[in-house]
Amino acid sequence: MHWLYLGAAVIFEIAVAFSAGQSRGFTRFGWTAATLASGAVATVFLSLALLTFDVGVGYALWTSIAGVGIALIGAVFLGQRLTLQKIAGITLIIGGVVGLRLSGVA
Repeated sequence: MHWLYLGAAVIFEIAVAFSAGQSRGFTRFGWTAATLASGAVATVFLSLALLTFDVGVGYALWTSIAGVGIALIGAVFLGQRLTLQKIAGITLIIGGVVGLRLSGVA
């Protein structure tokens, strides 16, 4: 169940980043509200996942998986460039997540 909680936390964290970008510095009320609500829900799910995960591992998984998701959404839907350096960074992040999983800590 902790993986489902972590997955939900990641999805809502991606929503936070997307909404924050659309809020234009919190000047657009609807997007600002979506940012704050998504952040609250992401935090709730993360805290549930951390009942099982070690805090450092759970937080590292949450931020890294969400970061990769945000980068990919930016490239696919927002027209942001995915350079070779970004692809290399994403690959390293994925390798780190897999390493944490294989180490048996998650």
